[in-house]
Amino acid sequence: MRVRRSFWVLLVSAIFVSIASAHKPSLTIIVNAPASTPADAQLFIAGSDTSMGNWSPSSVRLTNEGGSRWVFRKNYEKGTALEFKITLGSWMSEALFNGPTIPGNIAVTVNADTTIVLSPSGWAGPAPKDVTGGITGSVKYHKGIAGKNLLYARDLIVWLPPSYDHEPLRRYPVLYMHDGQNIIDPATSFAGADWRVDEVADSLIRAGSIEELIIVGIYNTPDRVKEYSDTPLGKEYAGFVISTVKPMVDSLYRTKPDRSNTAVMGSSMGGLVSFLFAWHYSDVFSMAGCISPAFLVDDGKVLAEVKAYNEPKKDIRVFLDVGGAGLETRLKPGYEKMIGLLTEKGFVKGRDLDDYYDAAGEHHEHAWAHRIWRALVFMFGTQKH
Repeated sequence: MRVRRSFWVLLVSAIFVSIASAHKPSLTIIVNAPASTPADAQLFIAGSDTSMGNWSPSSVRLTNEGGSRWVFRKNYEKGTALEFKITLGSWMSEALFNGPTIPGNIAVTVNADTTIVLSPSGWAGPAPKDVTGGITGSVKYHKGIAGKNLLYARDLIVWLPPSYDHEPLRRYPVLYMHDGQNIIDPATSFAGADWRVDEVADSLIRAGSIEELIIVGIYNTPDRVKEYSDTPLGKEYAGFVISTVKPMVDSLYRTKPDRSNTAVMGSSMGGLVSFLFAWHYSDVFSMAGCISPAFLVDDGKVLAEVKAYNEPKKDIRVFLDVGGAGLETRLKPGYEKMIGLLTEKGFVKGRDLDDYYDAAGEHHEHAWAHRIWRALVFMFGTQKH
């Protein structure tokens, strides 16, 4: 009996250890909705993980557990770092905690079972104070553009330079930008604040610092993370931009369609995919602006690819940028590694490579609006050659 008893003790212990090691810590977010919440409202969480909708303000619903109590529960791998906000389904109605001021992202790292209790003071109205200006210049919209093997159609916004309407024989280089709803129009952008690329480009053009260009913003979709990565869906997205979007833009607008006049730019995952576009399709894109690039995703797959590359040097120009605050601190190591790798491959700073580090820079549209002028000057500067 002693042997049998010891066996069962060991077996039970082994099962307990196995269950404990397999446990993923839980994150519980409780939102006590303020009295101003409409009776028929639905609360959503929008955050940095697929489980939180990849920053879509109306994809992931919270569960109402009675009265004003709304709850989100999810298990994560230990050490998962997340950022999120709470909304009523739109960036024009996100939760406020300090009067009318639009708050920053709420950040948490899930190392153990964690509960966060939020008590918003109210909800942003239809015109938050963070909405900066309107649209500078002329824009055109193209709705519901579908792509082969992509689940979602998407819109385009096209910004035209100052001389476009009164110089009918002139043609222009083109910058394609990801997360297009966030770059020009504050009415469609994340939290009501856009990149202000229209204001920045217009100012630089009128100052003679950059050549006039057309800017094409390609809206993102719920498949943003997969489309903006080196995945099968990412390759389909690249094919969509190259075979559907670019030919359409070249046919409708007076572009310079050759590779030397075609660039791509984006931030975060958009910064990663911008690099992938130029690296993999240098016959189409000769320049990439990689703002706050997420080079460390997929265990640094893109860094490993560049490191292993032993073919003739890529004929592309790359601009890299990162900040030093908040989420940017987790992106900085990948940014630094990429600079080192490109330098090893023969890229020369000031010629076909440039970078900028903003120690106080954060990971949002306001910060990028202040920083993108450098990328525009590097790619389209009148003195770039």
